[in-house]
Amino acid sequence: MRTRSAPAAPTRATPQATSTPAGSEPGGGRLAGVATMVGSGLSNQTGAAIGSLAFPVLGPVGVVAVRQYVAALVLIAVGRPRLRSFTRAQWWPVLLLALVFGTMNLSLYSAIERVGLGLAVTLEFLGPLTIALASSRRRVDVGCAVIAAAGVVTLMRPRPSTDYLGMALGLLAAACWASYILLNRTVGRRVPGAQGAAAAAGVSAVMFLPIGIAVAVRHPPTAGAVACAVTAGVLSSAVPYLADLFTLRHVPPRAFGLFMSVNPVLAALVGQVGLGQGLGGPEWAGIGAIVAANALSIVTSRS
Repeated sequence: MRTRSAPAAPTRATPQATSTPAGSEPGGGRLAGVATMVGSGLSNQTGAAIGSLAFPVLGPVGVVAVRQYVAALVLIAVGRPRLRSFTRAQWWPVLLLALVFGTMNLSLYSAIERVGLGLAVTLEFLGPLTIALASSRRRVDVGCAVIAAAGVVTLMRPRPSTDYLGMALGLLAAACWASYILLNRTVGRRVPGAQGAAAAAGVSAVMFLPIGIAVAVRHPPTAGAVACAVTAGVLSSAVPYLADLFTLRHVPPRAFGLFMSVNPVLAALVGQVGLGQGLGGPEWAGIGAIVAANALSIVTSRS
């Protein structure tokens, strides 16, 4: 539910600020907002890294199922959707949002399993970046698109060890994220407050319920694997969502979007330090190019 600076949109429903405008916040409030942004970004990527530790037992499908359950609990508690009052015109974008939400997380976690956290998150980030650049007619954004394309070519260059299926899953996550942003805008116009996002999260959790049961039957989960999956849901869904509620009240939207563009770098660092997923110079250059393209687009934007 971002405005024109779509690259700022995270892989979760974004709360809408309703209190004092960020521009009028005192320095202490902005400092707290920046600290919250840092914590939110690290929490999101750390959660994904911890969730990947459960892959050998639950697989990406099982971990995502648990994450969807946690996200639904948090969003329903905050949004309190009145489902009986929803009209047909409200339900269809909510249902599509639920489908995209689940597919986005499943494809992302499947990509993480195959190509690592840093590359998967970077490829997913192309979704909102593409929306922002495609909606612009500025020459600087054409240059940003070229820079981002160069980063993608660097990341996906043919090598003996290239996992093309993992790359494709990352790009599917990107397409889902772009669709998620557009659907969130529609839901936000038709459903008041956070009720639409909460309803979509609930529907997505229901969709994953039989999947989660099937995974549990075929691969009996261990206590450690369940703990990792639940932790991933809390750190990657609950904490960032609640942190955004606070951040968007204290930090200007442009600053928020600029910081969110650093998430691929945070993911690469967490993957390297926490999971031992080291990246070479070309991979860091590709990630840097995509991050730079987004940052340049936001900094030079007049909106």
